Amino acid sequence: MTSFQHRKVVGDAHEERVAEELVLRGWDVSAWGQGVLTEAGRSALRGTDSSLRWTPDLVAAKGSEIFLLDRKSRMTSRATHRHAVERAAVMAHLQLAAWMQLPVCYVFDNLDILTPYDVLVTGRPGPHSVRGSGSAYYLVPTARSLAFDEVFGAGPSTGRLGAA
Repeated sequence: MTSFQHRKVVGDAHEERVAEELVLRGWDVSAWGQGVLTEAGRSALRGTDSSLRWTPDLVAAKGSEIFLLDRKSRMTSRATHRHAVERAAVMAHLQLAAWMQLPVCYVFDNLDILTPYDVLVTGRPGPHSVRGSGSAYYLVPTARSLAFDEVFGAGPSTGRLGAA
């Protein structure tokens, strides 16, 4: 169990995977956002329009670098090869990045990376969801994403030898 898992109160498998991948690359990871609130706090916040609803899930630091990360579970369509991000989240994260002067990244299930700016510029407005909150989304082709290793460094060697 990583030190991140010991410190976490609330989370899910994708969030833990992202944290583990970062730790393997030498990053220190802390839980942040709604995951550190009590269930009553999260429930009350969901009923508001506050930008606090969109606080990223994790903070990762390595040396003088720091990132705010928002994991996006089940937000990629295998049929259309597009990532989906709520428009309200993009607006809140653009404001947060400007206010805090720190980068915000979305991390999808396959570890693709997009920033709120990437989503705003390359995304296309999608329909309002029929499930959940009924929110409007931006849809971004997966080909526009950055690789996790490109942003956070390569993971440890797999130990496999390449072809001669």
